[in-house]
Amino acid sequence: MNTKPLLRPLFATTVLATFTFSAPVMAEGVVAGTLIENTATATYEDGEGEKTVDSNTVTVTVDELLDVTVTSLDGGPVGTAPGQAVLSYEVTNQGNGPEAFTLIADPAVAGNDFDTVVELIAIDTNGNGVYDDGVDEILTGPETTPELAADEAVTVFVVVTVPGDANDTEVSQVELRADAVTGTGAPGDTFAGAGVGGVDAIVGTTGASAIANGSLVIGLITVDLTKAVSVVDPFGGTGAVPGSVATFTISAEVVGDGSLDALVITDAIPADTTYVAGSLALDGNPLTDADGDDAGSASDAAGISVDIGTVNGGDTYEVTFDVTID
Repeated sequence: MNTKPLLRPLFATTVLATFTFSAPVMAEGVVAGTLIENTATATYEDGEGEKTVDSNTVTVTVDELLDVTVTSLDGGPVGTAPGQAVLSYEVTNQGNGPEAFTLIADPAVAGNDFDTVVELIAIDTNGNGVYDDGVDEILTGPETTPELAADEAVTVFVVVTVPGDANDTEVSQVELRADAVTGTGAPGDTFAGAGVGGVDAIVGTTGASAIANGSLVIGLITVDLTKAVSVVDPFGGTGAVPGSVATFTISAEVVGDGSLDALVITDAIPADTTYVAGSLALDGNPLTDADGDDAGSASDAAGISVDIGTVNGGDTYEVTFDVTID
């Protein structure tokens, strides 16, 4: 009788590794705090058939990367005259987790023909890309953005005063710097436990700090646009209640020498209000609401539009319209 043990070969047929990601890819990769889990699986055959064995699960928690960019939104020098001027910038969180950024505006840039005085830094609260005094949020020191999600951007306005002795064609720049509140440093520097959910925060390629320059030039023709509102309630007062009528006044001042073409003033009808038909006017002269009848058009869906056309330095225009609070 053959008592030699029966030898059966072991065949390891597959080895599998599974990865689990619980968040979308952002500007700097997987979002901070994501758990990357990895479990290996082996299958084989023995004398009893196919068997499966799992390894232990290894978990890696993604750290927070600190990165930011700042860009000028003006597309070139902003024409201005002595007095108030506004420069526009965009601050973008390029990291992979929520972060706020401290803002520093420096008007003393090397090579300036004149230096402005920084009056305030504000956030574009209503998202229209234009600084609205009394509407946009003015930041107080230390001027800091709201916490921005990964990939989120915010428009920042730097309001400055141009000195009265600035001369025609002179140029001045204002530098805006954004620093991650968690910290800045050399790429790879680590702030232990300072990231979202207690993960480490690691400085990215930008050093978690970025700058951009906005420019002003004296004498180029430009349009200075301001907006105001007055309210009359159904009882003769000034309360903003349902049924109140709000009158918006948009003032356009053409600053500088020469002329510019195709000046069009537009505005959206605010949410929770209804346009008052026939209320659109230019310099006190009524305009029709229909498109193509004259320089104006207006509707709840499209807002108001006034095509003024060619204008000259020193000209001023005033557009008014009414809405009713729903």
